[in-house]
Amino acid sequence: MRLHLPLLAPAFLLTVAALGCRPGPDGSDQADSTIAVAFCCAAQALNPSMETQAKFLVFLPLLTEDESGNPLGALARRWEHSPDYTEWIYNLRTDVRWHDGVPVTADDVKFTLDLLTHPDVGHYPSGTVSATVLDDSTVSVLYENYPTTYDTWTVYYPKHVLEHLDPSEFYEWAFWTQPVGNGAYRFVRYVPETFMEFEANPDHYKWKPRVDRVVLKFVGEAGLRELLSENVDATAWSNPADVSKLERDPRFRVYHSISGFGGYGIYWRADYSLFMEPEVRRALTMAIDRRELARLLNLPDEIPIVEGVYSPRQIRRGELREPLPYDRVAAEELLESAGWQDQTPDGIRERDGERFRFTALVWSDPMWQEMAVYVQERLRQVGIRMDIQTLDFPEVQDRLKAGEFEAAFTLFGTDKWRLQGLFGEGSTVGYRNPAVIRLLDQLAAAVDPDLQDELYSELREIFRVDMPVTVLLPFFETFFVHRRIRGLSMPFRADPVMFMDELWIEES
Repeated sequence: MRLHLPLLAPAFLLTVAALGCRPGPDGSDQADSTIAVAFCCAAQALNPSMETQAKFLVFLPLLTEDESGNPLGALARRWEHSPDYTEWIYNLRTDVRWHDGVPVTADDVKFTLDLLTHPDVGHYPSGTVSATVLDDSTVSVLYENYPTTYDTWTVYYPKHVLEHLDPSEFYEWAFWTQPVGNGAYRFVRYVPETFMEFEANPDHYKWKPRVDRVVLKFVGEAGLRELLSENVDATAWSNPADVSKLERDPRFRVYHSISGFGGYGIYWRADYSLFMEPEVRRALTMAIDRRELARLLNLPDEIPIVEGVYSPRQIRRGELREPLPYDRVAAEELLESAGWQDQTPDGIRERDGERFRFTALVWSDPMWQEMAVYVQERLRQVGIRMDIQTLDFPEVQDRLKAGEFEAAFTLFGTDKWRLQGLFGEGSTVGYRNPAVIRLLDQLAAAVDPDLQDELYSELREIFRVDMPVTVLLPFFETFFVHRRIRGLSMPFRADPVMFMDELWIEES
C-alpha cells in the first residue's frame, strides 16, 4: 500500500509562473493566469508509481477531507457504511464527465479498483479492496485489511479508455502523459521531458477554477534557482536553510504543511543496555529542546511539537497532550537515579564501568544531519556522547527493520500497520509491553474512527511513559509562494497542487 508521505520525495518542486501576458511554455504569449508546477522528471507527474499530489489536478477521488479530518464528497455525493465500516456504499454525482465527454459511472470505480489490485499491477495488495456495481451511479466498496477507515487517496480512471490496455504494462502506459481525467483540470499537451500543460475544466462539478492554466514543468532540481531568478514564482523545498532566505524576500510567502501520519523521530533500541529503562529514554527526550530545534529549522510555532502516536484526526483537531518539556535539570536527575553518574574527566556518564556512549544512524539528508548535530550537542550537555553514522535512507530503514542499531533517526509512521510491526509482537526495536501489544492488536482490527482515536489516546499515554521513540517533529513540507497567489493557509491547506482548484490571484 502506498501512503502519502510528502517528504520521501525531496526532489519534488513547485513553481508558479508569472501572470498576465507572458511567454507560455513553448514561447508563445498567453494572457490568462498560469501556475506552473516543476517536477524532477516527467515520470514523477501523474504516473501511479510515484503517487504525487499532481494526480488530484486531473482525477477525482471518491472523498476528500475537511480541515478536521472529516470526509467530504468529491466524486461521491452521498455515502453510507456498514456498522463495522468495512463496506461503503457510494452514490456518485451524475454531473461528472470524463474530459472527452463520456459520463463517469460506477463501472469506472470498479474498473479502477480491479485494475489497481490486478496481479500484473499490484498497486494495492490483492484482497485489500474490491467493488460491486449496484447501478450506474451506485457502487459498493469493500475494504479489508485497509490502513484507514475510508479512502481519500485513490483516484479513478476511465474504463472506456483503458479497458483494452495490457495491465502488465500499466506503469508504462502513454495514458500517464496524455490523460483523460475527470477533475478540475484537463490535459492540453505534453512535450517529452519538458512540460505537461492543463487548462481549467469549465464543467468541473464544484466550479470552473479561477487559475486558468497549470503547467507541470520538468526542471530537475533547478526549482529554487528558477524562483530566485524570477523565472518562476514559487517552490516547495525541504532544505531548512532556504527558509530564512525566502522569508526575507518580500515577493513570497512561506507556508508549512503538516501531515497526520507521523513525523521525524529517534528510535531507541529498548533492549540495548543503555536504553533498557524507560526513565533513561524519558531523560534523553527531556534533554532535547524540541521547540528550539523547530525554530532552528525555521519552522513557525504553529507547527506543533507532538509526542508518541496519534491519528490524523487528532492532530488536525489539536487533540494532543502537551509533550514532555525540555528540562535539562530533570533529565540529569533521571539519569543519576538510574545510576548514570558524571564522574569522568571527559564528562561522559558511567554506570558499572559502562560509558553512556552510543552510535545513532542518521539519514544522509541536510535536514536530518542538522537535527542530529543539534541533538548530539544537547545530549553532550547532560553527559552523553552520541556518535553519528550517516547512511542512505534505505539502509537506515533496513537496519531498523533488522534490529541492527543502537539508535536511529528516521521517519516515524503512526499508521496502525507500521506501529504493529515496530512495537507489537516481535518488535524490531526491542520494545516489549503486553499492554501495547494488546492495544495494537485492537487498533489493527478497529475501523470505527472514534474507536481508533480512543486506542491511539491509550497508546499515547503509555508511550509518554515508556518513550520507545522520541518524536522530534511532525511531518512537514514547506512551500514558497508568490504573494499574488491566494487561498492557502497553514498547517493543513498549504499545498498549492492539492488545493489548486481553490486558489486565486490578486495582483498588487
